[in-house]
Amino acid sequence: MSLLSDLINLNLSESTEKIIAEYIWIGGSGMDLRSKARTLVGHVSDPSQLPKWNYDGSSTGQASGEDSEVILYPQAIFKDPFRRGNNILVMCDAYTPAGDPIPTNKRHNAAKIFSNPDVIAEEPWYGIEQEYTLLQKEVNWPLGWPIGGFPGAQGPYYCGTGADKAFGRDIVDAHYKACLYAGINISGVNGEVMPGQWEFQVGPAVGISAGDEVWTARYILERIAEVAGVVVSFDPKPIPGDWNGAGAHTNYSTKSMRENEGYEIIKTAIDKLGKRHKEHIAAYGEGNERRLTGKHETADINSFKWGVANRGCSVRVGRDTEKAGKGYFEDRRPASNMDPYVVTSMIAETTIVWKP
Repeated sequence: MSLLSDLINLNLSESTEKIIAEYIWIGGSGMDLRSKARTLVGHVSDPSQLPKWNYDGSSTGQASGEDSEVILYPQAIFKDPFRRGNNILVMCDAYTPAGDPIPTNKRHNAAKIFSNPDVIAEEPWYGIEQEYTLLQKEVNWPLGWPIGGFPGAQGPYYCGTGADKAFGRDIVDAHYKACLYAGINISGVNGEVMPGQWEFQVGPAVGISAGDEVWTARYILERIAEVAGVVVSFDPKPIPGDWNGAGAHTNYSTKSMRENEGYEIIKTAIDKLGKRHKEHIAAYGEGNERRLTGKHETADINSFKWGVANRGCSVRVGRDTEKAGKGYFEDRRPASNMDPYVVTSMIAETTIVWKP
């Protein structure tokens, strides 16, 4: 009798050319990830070769029961680290049967911005620092924290080592390797300031691919945590009080910023961001006002300021960029639950397309 693990790890390529494609999409809350699988006749390497599919939008909060069909358009392909072999993960966006993007489809508008000739010419690069908190499933309390109580004060946990400082490293390392296997440009991981909180970085990624990769990396993290019996929280302030929140700092550069004299372009771009501060804050994640208080390495949500090497600013410029006179900057305002399609495209639109 085969063990369940043996069957899960069956190598399909030994007996068939058929593959399994897991179609992934964003649900009605704007943060919940949904997926379902289908069989394809053989290896596929381009999303345009994949069939569209549909799902019941009335069960995801994205359509009424009287007209529930929502259509999935495949947009990006990644190797499947769970089924392995030639099997794939497919990041999709969602449309009505008439071909109109549904309201929760933020990728569609982002793709329009990234298709602007001025944006294409500037080759926008992104590096997104995705923070998250691991929670004990039964009590909805951070992993490693005593139930109903608190650990020692912040200080020893950031990039910490040891059973009393790092909680959930097996999940984090499994996620890191799974993302590399999938073809996601994950560039690193680290433990964060609050115990039970971690971060992974995606990038550099160009244009719309940054959003595709962050969403797929989130999906992979949720799947691994599912196996481990742990809940992933993207709440920007999961624990009130003297504990750090969770953000998604977004590092950004354009071709002009990366060239000589790029520092002047960077300063002009930051000035534009300051002039549209309220619009950006409104699009940078729910509950961000609980995180952006002016404490715990944040700037106050109602003010905009930037500085060099200052983690208490809205936008930070690194010392290396200042010294080289070119490089990138970091927008520290996005919350951990931000939509990367919205944030990346909005930064590009404001800094490249928008004329104040």
